[in-house]
Formats: sequence, structure tokens, C-alpha cells
Amino acid sequence: MALVCAISNEVPEHPCVSPVSNQVFERRLIEKYIAENGTDPMNGQPLSEEQLVDIKVAHPIRPKAPSATSIPAILKSLQDEWDAVMLHSFTLRQQLQTTRQELSHALYQHDAACRVIARLTKEVTAAREALATLKPQAGLVAPQAVPASQPAAGAGGEPMEISEQVGMTPEIIQKLQDKATILTTERKKSDPMYQHSLLCCFQGLHSASVPGILSLDLCPSDTNKVLTGGADKNVVVFDKNEEQIVATLKGHTKKVTSVIYHPSQSVVFSASPDTTIRVWSVTGGNCVQVVRAHEGGVTGLSLHATGDYLLSSSEDQYWAFSDIQTGRVLTKVTDESAGCALTCAQFHPDGLIFGTGTADSQIKIWDLKERTNVANFPGHSGPVTSIAFSENGYYLATGAQDSSLKLWDLRKLKNFKTITLDNNYEVKSLVFDQSGTYLAVGGSDIRVYICKQWSEVLNFTDHTGLVTGVAFGENARFLTSTAMDRSLKFYSL
Repeated sequence: MALVCAISNEVPEHPCVSPVSNQVFERRLIEKYIAENGTDPMNGQPLSEEQLVDIKVAHPIRPKAPSATSIPAILKSLQDEWDAVMLHSFTLRQQLQTTRQELSHALYQHDAACRVIARLTKEVTAAREALATLKPQAGLVAPQAVPASQPAAGAGGEPMEISEQVGMTPEIIQKLQDKATILTTERKKSDPMYQHSLLCCFQGLHSASVPGILSLDLCPSDTNKVLTGGADKNVVVFDKNEEQIVATLKGHTKKVTSVIYHPSQSVVFSASPDTTIRVWSVTGGNCVQVVRAHEGGVTGLSLHATGDYLLSSSEDQYWAFSDIQTGRVLTKVTDESAGCALTCAQFHPDGLIFGTGTADSQIKIWDLKERTNVANFPGHSGPVTSIAFSENGYYLATGAQDSSLKLWDLRKLKNFKTITLDNNYEVKSLVFDQSGTYLAVGGSDIRVYICKQWSEVLNFTDHTGLVTGVAFGENARFLTSTAMDRSLKFYSL
């Protein structure tokens, strides 16, 4: 009679007997069982390996399993194994499908999170812009007053040439913030009634050999004084009441494309494609400083509301912020991702933000204190030629070489009105009146629009050349314009 293992029901190779249950076991199997449980598998009594008793038997010939003694039994065994493999494969496919669903769900959650982050980032940017534009911080400690003295000339009467960049100090940022607060609280609106007619026209301010007046500005404290820059490289100060030229300022080596009259000092500023910004003394009739902030032609110039700082844009893709008292460049920034020339620049009335136009039809809004680009306004299809902020701080008007005029709401950061002009109309100059009620457009002719309705109320076609500059007089009592026909015209309103 053959011994049979009580665990495997097979003939053991190394049989042993348990003194606890008197059962025969394969030693290999019973040792594993004892190692895991420490008991006899038959009755559960405690059992150790030392208690096992080996049985000495001749090595038996192990019989084949009954299921493998015939061809049908072998086929049945193979079928069972095939079924097991198929069941295992089915289980793996189910696990793969579950894993794919979990991965898909995770990717969807990631995509949704990215969209939420993008929306929140956009809302934060909009809120930050609205705060900087409409609600300047209040309750800040006022800085010490800076005397508004006229910039001094260098030794020997020669103009100082300064291009060093020194950075914006906390005192400068504080001064910008305080001025923005004052301007926001002091804004007032007026609604002038326009009864227009041509008052007078002046010729001969600039050379006839190189015709064309390219830029225009009025003295804010006395709008009878007119500042012009010409294709003849000269800057001219003209007195309307006296009907005579006050000063002709020479020094640029190329045409003068931007001019600004200081609101409280007898000082004017000019910029040119010769890469320089010049500070002129009207009373002395000479250049007192040359600011070399750029390596390319200067395309835009704007004076900060404090009267102490100049913003400039250039073909070198940079905008610069300079101190007119020292002539030093405080900061100089470019948008490296854009890689495009700047075509114009203008401060917001509060002075904490400003806009620049680019050659690739973009309008960029910048935070001056942070020196960062906070908003972009795409929409034009040609280089931006002019931008202007409304005095109430809500609107931005832009013109480009696509014969269109676009109005942007700075509170919502979107374009709310596009005025399509005549075919091939060239927009060269944009300006709001001091109340923010009317917008004047200079180009192929002169057009005046009333804000909010944005309908055309006036149209002047007296110039025989392209209009390059328009400006409103005090309380919008008159409108001034210059053109490539070398004429300076005044219209009563």
C-alpha cells in the first residue's frame, strides 16, 4: 500500500509522520505549513518541525495523474489551461480599460484646472489694470517737494549728453502715485458748444526748401503759444497773439517728429529719427541737454503729469523713462517676445500707466511702476500711427495705417467701437479735448467726433497737404492744426 500525503493526496518523495495527528505528509509541504501556522493541518494542534518523524521507504515510482492517462484527458487538460489563459487575458483587458478611464479623467481634470487658472489670471490682470487706471492708492505719505528749476546747460554753454540708466527710486514712484491721485480727484467735465470757423492761417514757420510741419503742441499754460517741429530739422515756437516766431531752435540732424511744450517752464522738448531727444530753453533759444536714450530713431514722446519725466519710444524696440532735471535715463524696457519697433507712446492722464503702438499693429499698455506689459489690444491691420487717452481716463483712441479709428474701454480692456474711415485715409494725429468730450483726428483731413455717441460733428478740409498735428485750445475754444503744406491754422469752436 502506497503512502499518500494528507495535504497533496500524492505519493510523497520524503514522507514523514506527525505524532500529533498520525498523518503522513510530504516533508516539504508540512514544513511550509508549520512555518506559517505552527499547527498540525489535520487537527490544529501545536506542531513543530522537530516533532516530525521521517519514514524510510524505497523511492516509489510516482504514478501518472489519472487525468493524463489518455488522449481525451490530455486534450481536456490543455483546454482547461487555454480557458484559464483566456480568463486571465480578459482580466488584464478589464484592468487596462479601467486604467485608461482613470487616465482620461485625470487629463480632463488637468485641462479644466488649466482653463480655470487662465481665467483667473486674466481676471487678476483686468482687476490690476482697473485699479491702476481708475483707483490710485490713497493715503500715502507725500514726498518732499522737488523744485521745478530749469535744466542747466553744461560747462561752456554746451548741451549735456547723458544716456546712463540709473533706475527708478521709491521717491520717484511716490511722486508718480501722488500726482495720479490729485489728477483723479480734480477731473472736471465741460461741454463746449461748437460754432466753428477758420480764424487765421500762418505760413512760413518752416523752410520752404524742405516743406512740411510734422508735429504740433500748445503751451498748456498759454495756448496762444504754439510749438512745431518740421521736416527742415527745426523746432519753432510761435506766438499766435503777436503773430510772430518767438524762437527757432536748431540742432537736430534729421526731421523733427515729436515736440512737447512744458506746462510750467519755458522749456520745450523735441525728438527725431537722429536717435536724440533734445531739451531746449525757449528764453535762451538754445539746447540745454541732449538725452541719448535710444539706438534707433525716436518715434514718440510724452511728458509725465508731474512735468519732471519724459517717456520716449523708438525703432530700437525700447521705451525709456528719463528725468528732465538731470537728463538721465531712469529705466529702459522692451518686450522681448514681440521683437517689433515702437511707433508711438503716450502717458495716461494719471501717469501710472501708458500706451505704446507697434509696427505690427499692436497697442501695448504698460505699468510704469512695475515696468511690465499689463494689457495688449490687437485689432489693427497696419502699423499704429497715433494713440490718445481720454482726459477722464476711461477711453483710449488709436489710429493705424488701415484707415480705421478704434476706441478701447480701459475698464473692460476691450474694443467697443471701430470707426471705418475713407479708403486710403491716413491717421496721423489723435487728441481729446481737456474735458474728454470731443476727439479730433488729423490725417487726410480734420474730423471732430463727440464722445459716447462717437459721431462726427465737424470736418475741416482747408489744408492742401496731409494733416500731421491737431490740438485743442483752452476749454476747447479753438482747434489748431499743422500739415505738410507748411501751414498753421486756427479754427474757432
